[in-house]
Amino acid sequence: MVKKVDIAALGELLIDFTEAGVSKSGMKLFEQNPGGAPANLLTVASHFGYKTSFIGKVGKDMHGEFLRRTLQKEGIGTDSLIVDDRFFTTLAFVGIDKNGERNFSFSRKSGADTQLSAADLDRELLQNCRIFHFGSLSLTDEPAKTATLEAVQIARRAGSLISYDPNYRATLWENKESAVETMKSVIPLVDFMKVSDEESLLLTNTSDYMSAAQSLLNNGTKLVAITLGEDGVLIATADQKSVVPGFKIEAIDTTGAGDSFWGGFLSKYLSYGKSLEELEWEEIYECAVTGNAVAALCVQKRGGIPAIPTKFEVASFLNRKL
Repeated sequence: MVKKVDIAALGELLIDFTEAGVSKSGMKLFEQNPGGAPANLLTVASHFGYKTSFIGKVGKDMHGEFLRRTLQKEGIGTDSLIVDDRFFTTLAFVGIDKNGERNFSFSRKSGADTQLSAADLDRELLQNCRIFHFGSLSLTDEPAKTATLEAVQIARRAGSLISYDPNYRATLWENKESAVETMKSVIPLVDFMKVSDEESLLLTNTSDYMSAAQSLLNNGTKLVAITLGEDGVLIATADQKSVVPGFKIEAIDTTGAGDSFWGGFLSKYLSYGKSLEELEWEEIYECAVTGNAVAALCVQKRGGIPAIPTKFEVASFLNRKL
């Protein structure tokens, strides 16, 4: 059966209020940026020409409406985005240091994204996507946790490839131990996994990235990508491991860097029209190169979704750099 959607993603859709200087009176100013890891990823795929759709929940408020319009502007399907007047749209306040690194403070008790229920799921969409992507933020609270696990099973039974990004935010979990246990519990269900350098060590209790990659593969996933910041990414399968160097640039805001990398990786993967098992290692390597290029362009601008480059910008960047 031909799948109707290339990538469907479930999870948080929120406002990143990002530091943007100070007022005349010396008070911090924050810029309203649309974000959320799954939405950032879908934006990349949409820019690459793939059909995408978002599954999640926002509040019936000014922020929720802004986010819905943003997805539509980016060409992302919103038929499975629930607007709920009982909850407020989730907000994240983002501080940025001189290196572009971030710290977060969330307004999410209870944020609308945590209130997606299994009854809200668009089962037809889940059965008709080539790739289903989710992250760990939808596993922090009920009913979203149950909804996420149900969505994974529906997509798996329909033959979709499962993509996972365990995105650890300490303040959103009861404690580190429960976070690690929950984030690890879904690894046997996934085909592709993107994880940051710090998160890879956290999840595997190892001291180096090669060992972490092997541990994650041993848990059942077929391909692991460990992002290494400016050093690029370690990609690993059962047959081979390699570090794909990153592009040397000056980061302004690292918001969405990992999401944009993974969106570029999956978009390049889709362009081959092959199963993971059919891919040559050189093709997997090129997926990572594309992802690195998307991330390099993303971090040179502020915000999540607004910083995602176009397919033309990525191609031009690669032509200059390679």
